[in-house]
Amino acid sequence: MASKRVPTSPYPDQKPGTSGLRKKVPVFRQPHYVQNFVQAIIDCIPDRKGATLVIGGDGRFFNEQVVQIALKIAAANGFGRVLVGQNGLLSTPAASCVIRKHGAVGGIVLSASHNPGGPEGDFGIKFNGSNGGPAPESVTDAIFARTKAIGDYRISDAPDLDLGRIGTSEIDGMTVEVIDPVADYAELMRTLFDFEALSKMFASGFRMRFDALSAVTGPYAKAILEGALGAAPGTVVNGEPKPDFGGHHPDPNPVHAHELFELMHGPDAPDFGAASDGDGDRNMIVAPGLFVTPSDSLAILAAHAHRAPGYAAGLAGVARSMPTSRAVDRVAAALKIEAFETPTGWKFFGNLLDAGRITLCGEESAGTGSNHVREKDGLWAVLLWLNILAATGKPAQELVRAHWAEFGRDYYTRHDYEEIDSGAANRLMDGLRAKIGSLPGTRIGGLTVKAADDFRYVDLVDGSVTEAQGVRVTFAEDARIVYRLSGTGTAGATLRVYIERYEAAPDRLELPVADVLGPVVAVARELADIEAITGRAEPSVVT
Repeated sequence: MASKRVPTSPYPDQKPGTSGLRKKVPVFRQPHYVQNFVQAIIDCIPDRKGATLVIGGDGRFFNEQVVQIALKIAAANGFGRVLVGQNGLLSTPAASCVIRKHGAVGGIVLSASHNPGGPEGDFGIKFNGSNGGPAPESVTDAIFARTKAIGDYRISDAPDLDLGRIGTSEIDGMTVEVIDPVADYAELMRTLFDFEALSKMFASGFRMRFDALSAVTGPYAKAILEGALGAAPGTVVNGEPKPDFGGHHPDPNPVHAHELFELMHGPDAPDFGAASDGDGDRNMIVAPGLFVTPSDSLAILAAHAHRAPGYAAGLAGVARSMPTSRAVDRVAAALKIEAFETPTGWKFFGNLLDAGRITLCGEESAGTGSNHVREKDGLWAVLLWLNILAATGKPAQELVRAHWAEFGRDYYTRHDYEEIDSGAANRLMDGLRAKIGSLPGTRIGGLTVKAADDFRYVDLVDGSVTEAQGVRVTFAEDARIVYRLSGTGTAGATLRVYIERYEAAPDRLELPVADVLGPVVAVARELADIEAITGRAEPSVVT
């Protein structure tokens, strides 16, 4: 079949956010909308002639149609080979793994991560570079510039391929390999973790529950946990990926994964509970009777990573996103390794990973990862937890409490005010920025402001500067508040307020979180005048 040029006109709203272009499905279904953005991505890939490209996504509604479009545009633009997951599926960490293993020039990853799916839900497209990680801002800026100038796109008029059959076919001279989406990823996990020890732990009667939330991690968890490691059938629940995630909101937190949360706090809780999100890059960890915050999870993994074969030599360093609690910093200090603070967005970890400055990294929004890929990786985090449990022989809840006893506890919560008016959100942030200079030394609600700033990041590897990443207010009482607007939503604006307080006294390590953070929450609302500006008396979600 022949390729053709199709005239088109630019859309003004195709600026990628922190993790690609995310909009509601009806927006993506506008004429030429997908084609424009995919062509803009490809126009920004140098040396693409004859190169290998990876394509796949989380299986949400509209995923397979966009895979077919992307394949045909890739063929018309001179790629030599495309690797695509069976049925168009690839978890985000698996896509990174495949890009790196097969020397691809990059990948087109289709996902809106933890956002809801379905015909009226969310969809997303992003480009990952040859290192397997999200494109840096220099590339996403170039893609956006191209979307504003595009006048046509090139596409093959070949028929759709059968993506359900693993094997090789061709579109206009371009080889298309439909691959098992799990195989390369599972092979990589075997190099990092002691599968023999994990199998023995499950054989001894260890019980766990993994909730895939009807999203893409289901097949990976079934193949590894129930298949390779011998966990009991039914360990993985909601394991079949569905276009609407079976009605689930695929965000692994106590609100949206409430069935798992309630099970783990009930009388017949298994030994370990975990969940992952829409595209498999986030995780939730729950011990019997004890939710483990993502910030604590990162710190505990850093403290014990050497127990897994892939990290037996120790860690080069660690990094966390700025809103993530400072718990991992305390571990890094004890290990005498570097600890970095970056803006939110996994792409900021990429340079540090590629330069060998860090081995583990994570975000408070339930993303944790390492140098094995260039994305956060939900199932990897679960396997590292399991390896630590197998190596120490300690129950998960005991491991957490031992960590607090050694390092102290960073009590932590996040308040999300979702889909608020964008103008109001910007006024709130502008008001906070205007106050920064006058805040130090002031006393608010029993707390004394020690410092305040608008986070600015200078990349230690390439020297790039990222401004206005969130207002930080720290207090003399070892508390901190962070305000920032999220770049992952698709409607209105989401204000995120991060609240933490550190306690080290032995009798203050297991207090109710609300009691410890209540005074700081009150200050956070008063300082930003949240209710008056947004009209919201309470957050939409508290995690």
